[in-house]
Amino acid sequence: MKMWRKNFLAAAVALSAMTGHVYAAETAHTGTGDDELLPSYSLGEVVVTATRTQKRDIDVPAATTVITADEIKNSGAANASDVLSKVDGFVYKSFGPNGASMGAMTNEVNVRGLKGGALVLMNGNPIAWRGKYNLDQIPASEIERIEIVKGGASVLYGSEAMSGVVNIITKKKHANEVHAGFGNYGQRSYGVSVGDERFGFYYNYDKFGRRDGVSYTEYAQARFHGQTRTDVYDILKQNMGVTYHVNPRLDFQMGYYETEGKYKRTVTAVDNTHAPTRAQHIHIGVPYNQRKYETKQYITQLNYRDTDWKGSLFFNTGTLEFMGPSYFHSRTGAKTPNGQYHTREKNTTYGIDLQRTWRVNPKATAILGVDLMREMFADLPTPASTDNARYSRNNWGLFGQWEQRFDKKNTGIFGLRETWTTGAARGQNYHNLSASGQWLHKLNAENSLYLNISQSFVMPTFSQMYPNNDRQTAAPNLRPQKGVTYEIGWKQQHGGHSWKAALFHMRVRDNITAKMTSGRDLYQYANEDFRNTGLELSGEIAGARGFAYNWGVTWQNPQAKNSEKNLGWERTFGKLQLTGGVTYKKDKWTSSLTASYLAGRVQLPSSKPAYRTKPYLLTTWNTSYAPDEHSEISLRVDNVLNRDDITSHAGTEYYTAPINYLLSYNYRF
Repeated sequence: MKMWRKNFLAAAVALSAMTGHVYAAETAHTGTGDDELLPSYSLGEVVVTATRTQKRDIDVPAATTVITADEIKNSGAANASDVLSKVDGFVYKSFGPNGASMGAMTNEVNVRGLKGGALVLMNGNPIAWRGKYNLDQIPASEIERIEIVKGGASVLYGSEAMSGVVNIITKKKHANEVHAGFGNYGQRSYGVSVGDERFGFYYNYDKFGRRDGVSYTEYAQARFHGQTRTDVYDILKQNMGVTYHVNPRLDFQMGYYETEGKYKRTVTAVDNTHAPTRAQHIHIGVPYNQRKYETKQYITQLNYRDTDWKGSLFFNTGTLEFMGPSYFHSRTGAKTPNGQYHTREKNTTYGIDLQRTWRVNPKATAILGVDLMREMFADLPTPASTDNARYSRNNWGLFGQWEQRFDKKNTGIFGLRETWTTGAARGQNYHNLSASGQWLHKLNAENSLYLNISQSFVMPTFSQMYPNNDRQTAAPNLRPQKGVTYEIGWKQQHGGHSWKAALFHMRVRDNITAKMTSGRDLYQYANEDFRNTGLELSGEIAGARGFAYNWGVTWQNPQAKNSEKNLGWERTFGKLQLTGGVTYKKDKWTSSLTASYLAGRVQLPSSKPAYRTKPYLLTTWNTSYAPDEHSEISLRVDNVLNRDDITSHAGTEYYTAPINYLLSYNYRF
């Protein structure tokens, strides 16, 4: 531990020393072999995440999506979660309204049908804890753009980047503005942002009053057979942040996020034919349990970049605390009128990412990098629990990439990474060697074809290996996920229009999934295989008379192989996803309608065969009016069609909130 801290401190000093020479502006190489420096493109045309170098989207040999600040503003999104919920081939889901989460069941990131296979970054740095994300912590007003790269990216980014990478890039300059909003279901929203060329500060407060029937759960326990309904209320969320632009190369950022939600489970159905249930005299309307869930998280980053070097220091820490009365035992279903539940845990990650780029010659570019991260988990004691388990490990990565332009039309990119862990609890260390190969063929200046073959892997998290609640059993011998993705694609950009197509196949060995243990109401994480084949089509059209359109189609066949059920390959997630939106801008008015439709869906319980479930349709309408340069009034409406849709895919049903609105006023000063 002492040695790790010394190394981390030395890296921090080295990174700070890089700022000794300040330039007024910086340029970046295309990496394609041209002698010219990268021209000035709009943000929507430039992708950094896919290759760790700046490139025009059409020159990137991968399926990519870039969402700009203007697109985010027009959609009416409140935070990063809202932005990502309607991206083609991408699903981000909360377990309750306003980003609420049921304890450790925080939000779900699903790319190409693989649950938990995407890596989420902020400014190129990981922000996950326990493999989970609270993307509601990042206000939409603070986002410069979001880059999404689909497909395996473990060679460049390490563990978790199996089905894709999401890089949320925040603004360096903050606007001076305040806002206030009011809506139904007790919604309230307040915020302030101030800043200049160097310094920025923001604070946001959001509240959602009450949502009954957010989920329904069926029980078949030793003492209770029946159903419960979960209601959520008093959902509070606060986030604040400070940024400091030290110079054109160095930026500092610190953010804080806090949320609180209260849940109440009530018995809604009782199977009185079950003798133990009948003996307990359980009636409809009896409370099952109550919980108060609190999340607190800090994110700190120091990012450096010039034409040749990129470096980052990051520190993330957060606590989860769950407490409340338990009227029934969670495993047996027996009545426990005086039962209390109270758990508290702390998760911390900190590390460094360094990268050096060389222009070897006019046709070749090389990248060499190293990343180090320390993970720590602590199960803290509470009045109701004496647990004091602590786990930690060091994650090391060494990666390299060679980009070679063979001629004006053909470019190849080849990458290699070695990842290993040290100091893991109980000797559970891992290592993995991953490789990738990409080929880009330019048909002309506006059209390109590409081939992408990438290996990827995901290491088990502490929360998967070791119990953190009274319904989970330990799985210390989990194997890492290992997979490979094959992809061919086409891109075209012409004027204000763009079209993309990608055909992919991915196969994952030892995918980590929660499973119910045989004969007990307990779950345990286990390894199973996963595969998916799909076709993605998308387009963006800059129409006439103020209109702009975007659309996406994804057909896929995600399947999992559960050896315990002996049913062979079972389909998961959904087969067909349609996304789209239309935006209209004229004079002082802006209006947009966005939607995401997922069909061919199934629910996949861990201990039962998969069964079909209805499609869902998520819709948002946003309209804003700016009477002058200082003021703006906006109305956002979610679930425009007032559908009662299920967004989960694991057997327990979580429902969308009914139609709800938020009327806001924003003043710039």
